Amino acid sequence: MRHALSLAANGPSTGVNPQVGCVLVDASGVIVAEGWHRGAGTPHAEVDALSQVTSAKGLTAIVTLEPCNHQGLTGPCSEALISAGVDSVVFAVSDPGERSGGGAERLREAGVQVEGGVLVEEASEALRGWLTAERLHRPFVTVKWASSLDGRAAAADGSSKWITGTAARQRVHEQREQSDAILVGTGTVLADDPSLTARGDGGELMPHQPIPVVVGERAIPAASRVMAHPRTPIITGSRDLPTILDQLFARGIRHVFVEGGPTLASAFVAAGLVDEYLVYLAPVLLGGERLALTDIGVGTIGDARRLSIDRIESLGDDLLVVARPANVSTKKGT
Repeated sequence: MRHALSLAANGPSTGVNPQVGCVLVDASGVIVAEGWHRGAGTPHAEVDALSQVTSAKGLTAIVTLEPCNHQGLTGPCSEALISAGVDSVVFAVSDPGERSGGGAERLREAGVQVEGGVLVEEASEALRGWLTAERLHRPFVTVKWASSLDGRAAAADGSSKWITGTAARQRVHEQREQSDAILVGTGTVLADDPSLTARGDGGELMPHQPIPVVVGERAIPAASRVMAHPRTPIITGSRDLPTILDQLFARGIRHVFVEGGPTLASAFVAAGLVDEYLVYLAPVLLGGERLALTDIGVGTIGDARRLSIDRIESLGDDLLVVARPANVSTKKGT
């Protein structure tokens, strides 16, 4: 199963479909074929592995996610495994999808031995973004901000370029590329005129570009740099975050990267809609009132938003703190 998990990581981290890996083993446990999903419209991991053998009879399929049981751009993997004649299927995580779930039951009905829950914690962590989106019916939400050690996002005059160094800023571009969409508020667009592209060290566009999404009711000038983005921007004309997330989910967006200023970040935190925090800390003190977060609905220490630290990365002189809500009670869309 761990090998299947490593195969899954070869697939794209963006898009409506999850990263899935599959290995086929014979009765003695020897791997005879392997596969992974390469994106929407391409063969799923199970079908990719099956295509490499002339006969699957007597083999066991080991898959990171329960085989799907619906007809989408490709056929159901449960039926492919049944038709191929595999003896058994072992999977890690159950598919929570309303349409795609149920593959294990279908396999059992056809007489295939099925075992689920193998390395479920490791697989669930690897699929955390997609699983969260499917279970909550809204995109997985990452909120990012950069601040001084005393929690300021800008100096007293509003200047903020640059609080962090080049290594940290490049890491942000990598995280943009790993997201389906990048969200900012109208205030950020009007004040900073960002391009919202994912760029490499030399300023070149990375292969995958997130769809820019602008949240807010103020009009955006047609000459704004975001309007020239390689992906057509989504101008919501709204501040209703749950509804916006619902609409993005309906468009097939499963991971959004919130990179607006303190107002938008605080709105997501206050609404309980954040699944992951990326906090870049620079070894500098700024003082003043320009905080990285404003009002998030915490009136007393008992209401504090408790977080669990996943990891800390060192990026030049800066630190990246990756955290998640400690109680994992982020909300659904509308």
